[in-house]
Amino acid sequence: MSIIVRYFAAFREAAGLAEEHVDTTAATPAALFAECVARHSALERYTASLVAINDEMAGWESELSDGDEVLFFPPVAGG
Repeated sequence: MSIIVRYFAAFREAAGLAEEHVDTTAATPAALFAECVARHSALERYTASLVAINDEMAGWESELSDGDEVLFFPPVAGG
């Protein structure tokens, strides 16, 4: 299936791009993130904390469908 992956903040810097179109067999965001880490080794040093599918917050084991847009957010520090 074809998925649009969007990266934010430190993920965007690590991947070197804001979004990419990915052909994948990943069934969940967790599996998709693992595939992205394999393609962009700089992502390996991060743990994703939040994920959204089609602009709605989702769980890491949610089911992906063809044409979904998946957004990965790194941990955020704040005060």
